[in-house]
Amino acid sequence: MHLHEILIFSGFLIFIITMLFLDIGVFNKEAKEVGFKSALYWTIGWVSLSLIFWGVIYLFGDHIHTINNIGELKDIIAKYKHPIDISTDNYEYLLGKYRQNLGLEYITGYLIEYALSVDNIFVILMIFYSFGLQKKYYHKVLFWGILGAIVMRFLFIFVSAALIQQFSWVLYGFGLLLVFTGLKMFLDRNKKEKIDTGNHKIVLLASKLFRVDKEYSGSSFFIKKNGKLFVTTLFIILLVIEFTDVIFAVDSVPAIFSITQDPYIVYFSNIFAIIGLRSLFFLVQNIVEKFSYLKIGLSVLLVFIGVKMLIHDIFPISTMYSLLTVLGILVISIILSLLFPRQVFVFDDDDSSS
Repeated sequence: MHLHEILIFSGFLIFIITMLFLDIGVFNKEAKEVGFKSALYWTIGWVSLSLIFWGVIYLFGDHIHTINNIGELKDIIAKYKHPIDISTDNYEYLLGKYRQNLGLEYITGYLIEYALSVDNIFVILMIFYSFGLQKKYYHKVLFWGILGAIVMRFLFIFVSAALIQQFSWVLYGFGLLLVFTGLKMFLDRNKKEKIDTGNHKIVLLASKLFRVDKEYSGSSFFIKKNGKLFVTTLFIILLVIEFTDVIFAVDSVPAIFSITQDPYIVYFSNIFAIIGLRSLFFLVQNIVEKFSYLKIGLSVLLVFIGVKMLIHDIFPISTMYSLLTVLGILVISIILSLLFPRQVFVFDDDDSSS
């Protein structure tokens, strides 16, 4: 990283973390169930902020990297394999095309990650219901889960970007992974999965590493008893959520690398999508089962992205076409869900509503 890039990246992280702590420290200090209206306002806020950032990238995206002349601009375009014709020496024209493409890459990556995060809501709900977590603690667990995800996504994305720069065949591996994941998602779309909380790998590992107080049902992650430190069930749930996000990132991050190989754009789109996941979770937690065809749409989306990565050297697909395809798949799956509703799964949430 150049010093200029470090400053921009650090500023972005400081802004995001400040916004998150304003949320938990000012607006949601008390442990309480998040209502639909509050979730709607926060969802609109985060989506609006993401769209504003899209405009910033569209207008000033070249400032992410140190670009001062036509040579440096062409080097950046070639390095990250942006689908832009660099045969011209018209600096202003090429700079405009670069900014435009960077904006398209960001918003396409954001839409892909945000769409895939809806599937993650199914899993998070299943975890909360399986552990019998009270709804008033959902917000706290998701907040700290997102902070952990910010760190883990940074490591995952920039390590992946470094590997792609050194070994171009990594993209083909990502492509195969996404096609496999998409096909598996389609085949398992009606499968009712359950979590065995007593035998979950993370629960068993945590029980070996920490003293666990299974009786405590408050809002703390750690408590002291007789001078000894114990972790609570709430902390165990947080660990399971973090582990789930790592598994989720294995699918979602490669999906965005199919759109852009610039790690900054991948990270920016990822972070805005996952911080928006928290408010989206509370907005759709009671209606998510109505989107019965969304899982099929997401499986088709993953297969499309995987195939795009596998054929990128033979038949490159433009960023605009990718964006339109992503939007088309999502819109069709939502329309089908509304026209032909069917029950996908039912959770017994009696224990979690107390």
